[in-house]
Amino acid sequence: MTELLVVGVIAVIAIAGAAVLGPRIGVAAPLVLVAVGVVASLLPFIPNAEIEPEWILAGVLPPLLYSSAVSMPSMNFRREFGAISGLSVLLVVASSLVLGLFFAWVVPGLGFWWGIALGAIVSPTDAVATSIVKQTSVSRRAISILDGESLLNDATALVLLRTAIVAAAASFSFWGALGDFAGAVAIAVVIGWFVGWLNVFVRSRVPSAAVNTALSFAVPFVAAVPTEHFGGSGLVAAVVAGLFTGIVGPRKLPPGHRLSDAQNWQTIELVLEGAVFLTMGLELATILRDVQEDHSGIGPALLIAVGALVLTVLVRTAYVVPLLFALSAAAKRGERMQDRFAEMHAGDRDAMSEVIREHRPGNRAPSERELDRFTTRVRRTLADIAYYTTAPLGWREGTAVVWAGMRGAVTVAAAQTLPTDTPERSLLVFVAFAVALLSLVVQGSTIGPLLRRIAAPVPDTAAKDTEERGRLLELMRTAAEQVPGTSEAGPRTREELEAADPAELRAWMGREKARRLAVLEAQRAAILDARDDGTFDAEVLESMLQNLDAEQIALELRGAPAR
Repeated sequence: MTELLVVGVIAVIAIAGAAVLGPRIGVAAPLVLVAVGVVASLLPFIPNAEIEPEWILAGVLPPLLYSSAVSMPSMNFRREFGAISGLSVLLVVASSLVLGLFFAWVVPGLGFWWGIALGAIVSPTDAVATSIVKQTSVSRRAISILDGESLLNDATALVLLRTAIVAAAASFSFWGALGDFAGAVAIAVVIGWFVGWLNVFVRSRVPSAAVNTALSFAVPFVAAVPTEHFGGSGLVAAVVAGLFTGIVGPRKLPPGHRLSDAQNWQTIELVLEGAVFLTMGLELATILRDVQEDHSGIGPALLIAVGALVLTVLVRTAYVVPLLFALSAAAKRGERMQDRFAEMHAGDRDAMSEVIREHRPGNRAPSERELDRFTTRVRRTLADIAYYTTAPLGWREGTAVVWAGMRGAVTVAAAQTLPTDTPERSLLVFVAFAVALLSLVVQGSTIGPLLRRIAAPVPDTAAKDTEERGRLLELMRTAAEQVPGTSEAGPRTREELEAADPAELRAWMGREKARRLAVLEAQRAAILDARDDGTFDAEVLESMLQNLDAEQIALELRGAPAR
């Protein structure tokens, strides 16, 4: 027990040290931790590390994906869902098939299905590895796509891995595999959505911020464990629960509770992400020993890993290039329709009602609710068109999306779940580890210099942000004016304060505080409505929400209002 505690303390110190040292020496902290782990694994007095893969897949990934989903701007996820779903599903399947053919060809006796199994293992990008990209100058839109991809592609890869293992041992049915995948996702979405709702419902009734945060630590596992039991994807369930919490939480959870959540989850992310990379490095000696015992050397296996890494980059490039053209074409179509939508938005409700009637059988007039939904849809479409046209994805962003597709600990953990009777199992595990390690070292160490070299002049968004802040302030001013009651005049000078009756002064302060809290709630609701409409930049909205939260927390610390 003492040894385990010592190891844990040393690991936390190493993680914290890497987080501080990495930026100072110009190397991403994850790469520092991998290097520390590799060096430690080769020291003779340090025992070989054998980490159960379930610790990563079931213990580390759900909370990391949940936390990322909570903090991801929902409107960016919606806007980029087409690109995200394609990269998360189609690209993973295509990469697995191409790599499966490659592995079956270069590893004698492996077979096509075991090749696909290894292809599925090395195909997904790693949610933790992509954190390296956020330290570079890549555009916000590219980061949104990479974040969304890393939230979902692990589930595709693990379902494909399970299907390939079954197919290698028995017969394969394409429609059966497709049905299994659709069923796994559907179960995950239903359970994840329910757990997200239950999470917000329960925690909104908990008065203690500490208890609230403690409950949040259980949410990803409450979503993932039963989903896996019913045959769904626990990772997708954790992501869905996180997305729901991120969308609904600001409306239901007090600012102090959300601030406590954010601060504690940042610490959890730091420790878990660091542990993932440190573990990767520590496992090197064990994996090397296994492959050397079962094969003549690591040279051929290393060549296979290099070939696989090159193939993953080539396949990713072949997918991203047409994706960029498709996104550009969609943006141009939206730009051509912009004037039409602008005219609709500028017209009155009668004009919008007439537009709806023209496209309905029998010219049936819309209800007020239908008219409100249509107005919101038009406003959201205009905002989406502006988003796509002002932040286009060019070849520089495409290069970032391709080169940022790094593999990580998920690949290593998934490889270790291969059955013991897998042909050439130790070789396959080593290849997966080498692909992940090479990807982190080569791509992770060069992504920053590469993006700095090809980066276009950064557009000055200050003017646009200032204009949006002005619109938001006007929106907040309007919301404040709609709050019933007016501010009462209180003591304005020291003499008036000293002359005031203490009981009346306390009552006035309580009423004024209650009124101010009501104003803050109305302003927050207005900003969240604007967020749901998608009419403002996500970063500007988040900044304004943080300001409101800080003001409310400071106000609440002054004591309870009078009742």
